[in-house]
Amino acid sequence: MTDKMKDDMDAKIIGMDTKITGMNEKIIETHRDVRWICRTLKEMKETDEDFENRIRNLEGWQAEKNGAEKRMGGVCAGLSGIVGGVVAWLIQVMG
Repeated sequence: MTDKMKDDMDAKIIGMDTKITGMNEKIIETHRDVRWICRTLKEMKETDEDFENRIRNLEGWQAEKNGAEKRMGGVCAGLSGIVGGVVAWLIQVMG
């Protein structure tokens, strides 16, 4: 084997080593990116769950508020009926 051939083989080996090192760096970088994406997705899921809980609480509060308003409306209607009946009775008695 001549010196030229040895030099060519050494250059090829060095070039391959550089390619492998570059690939390893890409793999490591990709692994970091995947971990970051997984963490970010987990945080987004937790945030979504928090928002869903807030919405459920607001919907429950709104339903309670609407129920209270309906009860107050029913109470007012009942009282109005009683007062109307008393007034009608008074008019009959005095009338």
